[in-house]
Amino acid sequence: MNIKPIRNDEDLHAAFKRLERVFQSQAGTPGADEMEILVTLIEAYEHKHYPMEATDPVEAIKFRMEQQGLTARDLEPYIGSSGRVSEVLNGKRRLSLGMVKRLHDGLHIPYESLLAA
Repeated sequence: MNIKPIRNDEDLHAAFKRLERVFQSQAGTPGADEMEILVTLIEAYEHKHYPMEATDPVEAIKFRMEQQGLTARDLEPYIGSSGRVSEVLNGKRRLSLGMVKRLHDGLHIPYESLLAA
């Protein structure tokens, strides 16, 4: 295993190529250890050099609705009445902390997405 820091996009490309070769390694093998290290290095480089903007909370909710085939009515246990759901989905009402917690616990939407503003 010859791992070195990822300092530029060329290093990143090489790390991805190597990751492709060790990706299916059995747990507990040197290949699996190398895969874990490479993933950590790649994530750190991408986080630093290609940061992603925070997701809009409403877009995060709509994305989860699409993923799970949910309707606005399905959100009532997490947000409240149908009128309140409509206000949230149309950007006319912000999420309360209670709504955020219920959406996170019930629909597994990351807190980071729900609290982004």
